[in-house]
Amino acid sequence: MENNIPNNSGGDMNQYMTPGKMMAFGLVQGLLLACTIGFFVLLSMMFGEGGTTLVRGTSDTVQPTPSVQLPTDDAPAEIVVKPVDEKKDHIRGAKNAKVTIIEFSDIECPFCQRFHDTMNQVMEKYGDEVRWVYRHFPLESIHPYARPAAIASECAAEQGKFWEFVDEAFADQSQVSDLKALAKKVGLNSSKFDTCLDSKKYDADVTADMQDGEAAGVQGTPFSIVLGPNGEKIPVNGAQPFGNIEAILSQFIK
Repeated sequence: MENNIPNNSGGDMNQYMTPGKMMAFGLVQGLLLACTIGFFVLLSMMFGEGGTTLVRGTSDTVQPTPSVQLPTDDAPAEIVVKPVDEKKDHIRGAKNAKVTIIEFSDIECPFCQRFHDTMNQVMEKYGDEVRWVYRHFPLESIHPYARPAAIASECAAEQGKFWEFVDEAFADQSQVSDLKALAKKVGLNSSKFDTCLDSKKYDADVTADMQDGEAAGVQGTPFSIVLGPNGEKIPVNGAQPFGNIEAILSQFIK
């Protein structure tokens, strides 16, 4: 019996295809070509120079990786932050330290808890060479206890126990749901503390810190500014690990 199936070896397949099949084949080829081009474009974007690296999981917002480069004469720092007030600010470390770190923090923020541990490491290593200035930036929209906790810490400061209160709050953040119990644990006079907290005595002070933070560019917590001995200002976004902070400080402290 004669075989009517043509031999296609080395021949043109198109002559044996219907117009409909030819159109479908052409669309598939076009799609494959577009996917190939898109793949290489994506690779160039991922590995090309000049891209912005984002760090997730270090702050209550997505923040850029902190720069550890010092400002140059051609690119002066644009950060605006109010000077340290030794009477009003909460300072840990020597007042005449070579480097100052101003931190804007939220007592209910889990990333701030992580960075609080980092800052304690900084103070343990650098001692009198660094001073740590704490300012409030409660994110009320996602942390309902943050602002009351900030006010409570100011009430604790009235009794000379600001850092004890903040340290204890960060040690176990579940405690901020009962600030009066936390105050007792820290050893505060309950009557004075309760009156201060209930009256929201320091609400305006918390607002003032937040306004200072907004002017400095705070968009999430924690957010810190490293102040060098010659007026350098280096922003640090998020709960960066100790090694990153150490790299910045090494530019000022030998």
